[in-house]
This record gives sequence, C-alpha cells and structure tokens, in this order.
Amino acid sequence: MWQAPTEAVLAGKGPANLPGAWQLMLLGDGSPTRHLRLLTGHEVQVKLIAMETENQPDERAPIEIKELTPPLLRRQVWLICGSQTLAWAESWWNQLEAEQHLQNKHQPIWKSLTQGRSELFREVDGLALVTASWLEEGFKMPGPFWSRHYRFFRHERELTVIREVFSPKLETWLGVTPRKKE
Repeated sequence: MWQAPTEAVLAGKGPANLPGAWQLMLLGDGSPTRHLRLLTGHEVQVKLIAMETENQPDERAPIEIKELTPPLLRRQVWLICGSQTLAWAESWWNQLEAEQHLQNKHQPIWKSLTQGRSELFREVDGLALVTASWLEEGFKMPGPFWSRHYRFFRHERELTVIREVFSPKLETWLGVTPRKKE
C-alpha cells in the first residue's frame, strides 16, 4: 500500500503522524521480541510456519537479500504473547549461517544470536503499510499492518535479512496509529 523512502528510513524518519512509541518499535534498533515481552508481560512464543531453501526470493522480498550468499534459507514464524498473535516475521539466511545460528527453530532469532554475547548491528532498511488476507486471518483483524525490514550485521557483513509485520493489537500498549496511505 505504502512504502517509506529508503533514505528516510535509514535516517530514522518515519511518517510525521506516527506516535513516538510506534517510531521506537518500527525504526529503533532494539529487539522486537524483547519489546513484545516487556509490553505484554508474556514470553514470546514462536510458532514456526516454514523453514526451507529458497533459491529465488519473491520480487516483493527486500532487495537487501541479494547481499546474502546463496544457497538461501527462508524462515517464517508467528510471534505470540499469551493468547495474542502480535507479529509475523520472515528471515532469509545463508544456509550454513542458519544451521549455525538457528539450532532451536522455536526460539526467537534475537535469543539465538545473542547467546554467545556476540556483537550485532541492526540496520532498519524499510518501513511500509501492507495488507494481505492471510495476515488478517492470522491477526484476526483487518489491515493494513505496519511492516519493517532490517539486516543484522556481524563483523561488518550481512548475517540475515528480517521482515516483520505487526498486529494492530499493539495499539493497546503503543497507542493508536494511523494505518492509511501517506
């Protein structure tokens, strides 16, 4: 429906009418799974949808995926806190990196990557409003939905590309946000 210019996202600029709490969630470099736990008081449960080889990413996939070394693996999950599905996420990895870092497929990525206290750098590359009937079914709410994608870097190279879509149920904690075309 709408996508922010890459330059604006890299500069940390969201839509002017996006409340501060939502700007932190969407444009900040903190862990969304940690934020979800802090907001809801519930541990984040990962419901694995798929984890499989993907040789040819969809044309709607983030362009930054091209920076990853093939063969690629794509992982898709729902993030659930208590009884509420609050986010959907997908990530792309070099297959060997995925085998090394995603040994527990039902654990949030952030938890997997920080177990050895390795340093990571997150760069938010994209912000968008998206809609899809399968997201509406999963969230049990009408769209559109806020989405972002980012990369994790380790030792100055791309480790993974992650795209997240957030449920409007987060408005309970973050405040009401405009969900229309800018």
